[in-house]
Amino acid sequence: MSGAAACRFDAAIVDLDGTMVDTVLDFVAALNAALVELGLPAVERDFVERTVGKGSEHLIRRTLAHVGGAPALYEPAAALYQRHYRAVNGRQAVVYAGVEAGLAKLCARGLRLACVTNKPTDFAQALLAATGLARFFDVTFGGDAFERRKPDPMPLVEACRALGSSPARTLVIGDSSNDAAAARAAGCPVVLVTYGYNHGEPVREVPALAYIDRLDELPALGLPLRATRAPRAAAGDALP
Repeated sequence: MSGAAACRFDAAIVDLDGTMVDTVLDFVAALNAALVELGLPAVERDFVERTVGKGSEHLIRRTLAHVGGAPALYEPAAALYQRHYRAVNGRQAVVYAGVEAGLAKLCARGLRLACVTNKPTDFAQALLAATGLARFFDVTFGGDAFERRKPDPMPLVEACRALGSSPARTLVIGDSSNDAAAARAAGCPVVLVTYGYNHGEPVREVPALAYIDRLDELPALGLPLRATRAPRAAAGDALP
């Protein structure tokens, strides 16, 4: 093994929507509730899957353009969306198969974990708590945590700082070109899951260290996924 993969990893940064949890129906419900109040037509799941991943502002502006809403409607649309999303957050979300076992195995190997997402931090924390995944993470940073969000490298660099790990020894796990671009710019190796959103584009066309169909396949890749600290018992899972 050569390059970044030859270096032992001390930590991992994991994306949320499309990587750990399928949240698209929550997005659809919140957007459509807001659009109804604005007297605008609803959007379909396919549109939302192609559009999520770059933060709430991008999602709302793209949605308004898609349904013929005036750009001046952004502020009221954003306020309505935030209110409705808070009400539906996690209600229709589904944790992808293999995610809980995969996170448990990373923790059992002593890796510190951060969740870094473009979803607002309070929504991300609430979703992780609702799905039972919060216990795996040392820190969680949303799209409002720093001046810039992914694909800018700032959130990953700051997450590495919080985890006490260098970027080269911090594995990024995501589902999109957004995650991959941020990881490359931050100096982090990246593995992409094949089942996420990726703006409607084939994820295997995005350069990455590897591609996995389930998060619990990660240990089988042969990457040096073992840090020096003691495993975290609370997230324990027997090693394969």
